[in-house]
Amino acid sequence: MSGGQGLSRRRLLGVGAAGVLGAGAVAGGLPLLGRMIPGGQPGLLLSSRVPLPKAYAVPLPLPTVLQPVRTDGTTDYYEITARPGLARLVPGHDTEVWGYQGVFPGPTIESRSGRRTVVTHRNELPHPTVVHLHGGHVPHDSDGYPLDLIAPMGGGSSSGMAGMAGMAGMAGMPGMGGATSKPEREYVYPMQQRAATLWYHDHTMGYTGAHVYRGLAGFHLVRDDEEAALGLPHGPRELPLMIADRAFGADGSFAYPALDPVEGKPGVQNAYMNGVLGDVILVNGAPWPFAQVDRARYRLRLLNASNARRYKLELDPQPPGGGGLLQIGSDGGLLERPVAHDSLELAPAERFDVVVDFARYPAGSSVRLVNRIGSGSTAEVMRFDIGNASVSDDSRVPGKLAAVETLDPAKAVATRTFLFQKSQDNWTINGQDYKPGRSLAAPKLGQVEIWRFVTDLHHPVHLHLDPFQVVNRNGAEPGAFDAGWKDTVDVLPAQGVEVAVRFSDYAGRFLLHCHNLEHEDMAMMAEFTTE
Repeated sequence: MSGGQGLSRRRLLGVGAAGVLGAGAVAGGLPLLGRMIPGGQPGLLLSSRVPLPKAYAVPLPLPTVLQPVRTDGTTDYYEITARPGLARLVPGHDTEVWGYQGVFPGPTIESRSGRRTVVTHRNELPHPTVVHLHGGHVPHDSDGYPLDLIAPMGGGSSSGMAGMAGMAGMAGMPGMGGATSKPEREYVYPMQQRAATLWYHDHTMGYTGAHVYRGLAGFHLVRDDEEAALGLPHGPRELPLMIADRAFGADGSFAYPALDPVEGKPGVQNAYMNGVLGDVILVNGAPWPFAQVDRARYRLRLLNASNARRYKLELDPQPPGGGGLLQIGSDGGLLERPVAHDSLELAPAERFDVVVDFARYPAGSSVRLVNRIGSGSTAEVMRFDIGNASVSDDSRVPGKLAAVETLDPAKAVATRTFLFQKSQDNWTINGQDYKPGRSLAAPKLGQVEIWRFVTDLHHPVHLHLDPFQVVNRNGAEPGAFDAGWKDTVDVLPAQGVEVAVRFSDYAGRFLLHCHNLEHEDMAMMAEFTTE
């Protein structure tokens, strides 16, 4: 099949149970798979062993905006150190975080489109790290390849890095074993891309789930003149919201079911292979916070930074007439026109830029941001407390936001299929565990291709280097949340999604993987090489 021809549900299911789910799943594995996706939510709940914090008891923190250490005519230079820090997240305990600058979330970087950003990352943690700018259009040597390790300052642990499936014999590769790694690395980001909500996070092979869970994540916002001219809410009425679930041990530490607590061996315990779910929802590192807001429009930059949890976010109560979440942007920046939603579904790593007009609510009232596919403590996210005073609001949301180029599927020069499925022991793409240096595709720069993602269970698929546009789901129209440029798409169980993509500018090796971080760490990752 070539060009933009869709993948129908009949043809997808016609692959057969063995083809879609894998022989291991059919041969006695289906009951296990059923347990792993209760109610359609991938993952297994890890319950905290401490009393949970009281909801809406702490104010919403906002990440610090990092200032450059120097600038010149073309470039802003930043320095960030990954190091341990302490945070009071649950009553009576301090939680150790592994954070950029020792905090979670890490500091926000703000870049201008067309102006180069250079970030020097230093590692003062006891384990190697890698940094990936998620959504960044960057050369391969600054993309965060999972073996381009930043070594610990004091030596630390680099053993076990060859223990991941597909890594036998990889200890001698560049960056492996710590012999060729250094305690800091320079990442060069040309920023030849439009304004968008990006984020940076750890991307260490086999340990991404554990490292992000401990706090290695932060916002990176790109701004440009086109967006600035629209009159959207800004300044104190622009709120970046990093949403992440966590569970806590009896001592208040982040509880994570790693195979090896000292990280000598990567991956998670078998029961949690389909994802780790926590029972505490953090927003910008605070449990169920509240935010004081004016009766005015606010821009919310929503990021799902959870390892595996999906969210269906909704305002409660809904504003009169509904449509309280006015989407203006997606992963790759502004939409062509705003789209009103009553709710938004976010898979891990997806971003939605929305405007909420709190003037639609009575003065002095409160509105909760809730998760309609959560239960108990995970059904709550945060609360907005609306002020009584009359305020001025000169912001607006134009009916036309931006000119968005549409990739034409009929001009695609190739169609490639990637099957995301479970093997007996790991998660695979096209039946293969991830193996560094093995490329599954060699797309030509500047050419449109159709990439087809087919799943057994639930997989948020992330593509490095360039964003894409969703063409169809099971041969039908794109979903309600597929608009605009995307770099991560939520592919539902036993579904086929086709996207149009055009890679540009940078030749080299890049990654395609599931952004359920436990799936990624358990080998659901593949390389492609642009030429």
